[in-house]
Amino acid sequence: MLEKMVIVRNSLGLHMRAAGLFSQAANRFVSNIYIQKGLMKVNAKSIMGVMMLAAGKGTELTITVDGPDEEKAIKELVSLVENGFEESC
Repeated sequence: MLEKMVIVRNSLGLHMRAAGLFSQAANRFVSNIYIQKGLMKVNAKSIMGVMMLAAGKGTELTITVDGPDEEKAIKELVSLVENGFEESC
């Protein structure tokens, strides 16, 4: 199991488009993937779950990945968040 803390950097935060990108990326992997904000932990493969986090700019999130492709998955998901979901930061 791998875990990594990231900070949301894009100006609009984890809005619908960003949540969609995140959950689509998570769904490309076999591993179980969760994203957590404070005490709220959701399945990262669910766009509705990701959107429920209501993570604005500057929010600290923890990504947890457990499974056979966990190293590749966490690397890609962390990169997606750190690159601001390909939006302006």
